[in-house]
Amino acid sequence: MMYPIQRNTDLPFEIQPEIRILRPSIHARRANLVVKFQDLYGFTVEGNVDDVNVLNEVREKVREQGRVWWAMEANKGANWYLHTYGSSSIALTSSLRFSVLVNAMTLKKLIRKGIPPSLRPKVWFSLSGAAKKKSTVPDSYYNDLTGAVSDKITPATKQIDHDLPRTFPGHPWLDTPEGHAAVRRVLVGYSFRDSDVGYCQGLNYVAAMLLLVMKTEEEAFWMLAVLLENVLVNDCYTDNLSGCHVEQRVFKDLLTQKCPRLSAHLETLGFDVSLVATEWFLCLFSKSLPSETTMRVWDVLFYEGAKVLFNVALAIFKMKEEELLVTYHVGDAIKIIQNTTHHLFDPDDLLTIAFDKINFMTTNLSKQRKKQETVVMAELDQRLRRLNTTKLSVKS
Repeated sequence: MMYPIQRNTDLPFEIQPEIRILRPSIHARRANLVVKFQDLYGFTVEGNVDDVNVLNEVREKVREQGRVWWAMEANKGANWYLHTYGSSSIALTSSLRFSVLVNAMTLKKLIRKGIPPSLRPKVWFSLSGAAKKKSTVPDSYYNDLTGAVSDKITPATKQIDHDLPRTFPGHPWLDTPEGHAAVRRVLVGYSFRDSDVGYCQGLNYVAAMLLLVMKTEEEAFWMLAVLLENVLVNDCYTDNLSGCHVEQRVFKDLLTQKCPRLSAHLETLGFDVSLVATEWFLCLFSKSLPSETTMRVWDVLFYEGAKVLFNVALAIFKMKEEELLVTYHVGDAIKIIQNTTHHLFDPDDLLTIAFDKINFMTTNLSKQRKKQETVVMAELDQRLRRLNTTKLSVKS
């Protein structure tokens, strides 16, 4: 299938300019029926009237956060959040150093409370490092790249084409020829930029969500690049998924440390946390959480790094610890987790637990990764040797 070459213009999909109050019918309210409504990013959401009330409360918080951010811009300047890094200059005064520190602390708190949707593209692009990465290449890099590879066929492009119709089916823009074409160009372009990664299932959902947030395909491409090259750990999306295997093992260790009773119970059930957490880490929660909650997680991810994924994953288990402790079957535990994530309409419920009640040292995380990396690579090597031995036996 042929797709038109990317034009460097704004994407046709735009988030709702006004954050509307959701108003279910009187009949739905009285009967507490399941109602359908569209969220800020165009996804159809199903929930009861209580869920709608939660979403309305969340939208009021979003409006309030918007007022806070705009007040900060009026007070400190439009790009005040860029002045949060120290300088190696000896001439930097103590008062300026203090100002930088205050800005950094203020920014961290603000980001954890959520970036307003209208400011999200600009803030993400600046703070993630995507803007800096883009500045190192010619302005025509993205258009040149996508134009040069548009007709090429590789295993990666074949898999991308296979996954496009399954990427958020039913979305009013993503599930259209134009939406498919935009997602395809971003993914195919990146598969040629980094042949070690190429394409891995899961990236289609990530790229699609980035396209809904950023103003242009090009910006979405650079956000994907900085995510894979700087924000996340290495090898999460390579052929053997070694980085993802490492993260799963580290997460299992962290769950044992932070929720020892729950971890022991799940092990007794035969519940492997990777049954749910693999998708979380590969899709960065975009398939599991409501889109507005996913965006709040990504706000922090692009500023604080990959450790955020552990905080959020642990928080989900922590929120349902008591319910999970009385389960007797793996299927029941999975159902509780999936039902929880699909109805987490209030990001503050999740992120308060993730950052206020779950703490671990980043240095310890690095040590755990190094430890698990050795184990994972040994297992993958052993698996490859067994596979080669089997192939030789078949040939003989």
